[in-house]
Amino acid sequence: MNDKIKIITDNGELVEAQVPIIISASRSTDIPAFYAKWFINRLKKGYVVWYNPFNQQPIYVSFNNCKAVVFWTKNPKLLIPYLKELDIRGINYYFQYTLNDYEKEEFEPNIPTLTKRIETFKNLSTLIGKEKIIWRFDPLILTNEITPRELLTRIWHIGNELKGYTDKLVFSFVDVKAYRKVQNNLIKETLSFTKENLDVAEPSQEQITEIVEGLVKIREAWKKDSWNISMATCAEEVDLNKYNIEHNRCIDGELMKQIFSQDKDLVYYLNYGKLPEKTLFGEEPNIPLKQVNLKDKGQRKICGCMVSKDIGMYNTCSHNCVYCYANTSRKAVKANQNLHNDESDSLIPR
Repeated sequence: MNDKIKIITDNGELVEAQVPIIISASRSTDIPAFYAKWFINRLKKGYVVWYNPFNQQPIYVSFNNCKAVVFWTKNPKLLIPYLKELDIRGINYYFQYTLNDYEKEEFEPNIPTLTKRIETFKNLSTLIGKEKIIWRFDPLILTNEITPRELLTRIWHIGNELKGYTDKLVFSFVDVKAYRKVQNNLIKETLSFTKENLDVAEPSQEQITEIVEGLVKIREAWKKDSWNISMATCAEEVDLNKYNIEHNRCIDGELMKQIFSQDKDLVYYLNYGKLPEKTLFGEEPNIPLKQVNLKDKGQRKICGCMVSKDIGMYNTCSHNCVYCYANTSRKAVKANQNLHNDESDSLIPR
């Protein structure tokens, strides 16, 4: 899992690089929406540079052993024409597609209209298969106007458009108290919040129950309409097992075993934490191995994701969503936009 190889960079330097099997693109920024061309350029070059946000040290990440990419996005439209490049290389992929409805409140100021995002969702699902595109309504935010009932109504309307185009809905409740920059952005960038009413955004236990019970009713209604969609929470401590709502694994090894079962090397890795060693005749050695736990220890304890390497950078997502923990400010994002170069080996040239 921690293997490294030597690679030659664009400028001819010999460096050591990580060779992850799973790449996350990305929790920190919307690569499909803003950096699709850059991503494909780096895929062709064979590596990418990621800078540690704490010490700014470069980490080289090779695509040499990459078997799967998990894309996180609110607008994958620009990436869709490039997906054939991954297909050619035998790299599997699936999408975590966030499709919220906060248009009236302008919480996500730089995304396409809801109608266009739904259309892109359907187009992508038709192209790659509904099992490879997961709908996220994330996060769930309350205001004085967005009551639990109103939130459920918005989910209901989007879901009615997505019937048959996905198998899963993932949601989480907004976390305002934990992030000072989120608090600042909600106050500065919206008309919905002030210092006095900021605590309204996070639902109370009573409101959580109302929302969850409403989601169960929605799920049952969709089931009667022959849509067996599952529901899961992302990085939430609340136990909703009694509602048949599980804790999600966004980088999900079990899902990959199902949807990428034809990739025997990937399935082997997902079971044993290493790629199979081939014999002289190309066969796997008959060595009994124990299955391993590939949970990502670098994520929060309540996160169910398996180990992967994220290649995104903070302060590079131009959606400028007011609840985003990955952007310090719009000014910081704009500064990095001015630095970005699709031909560079890193998302932000250094």
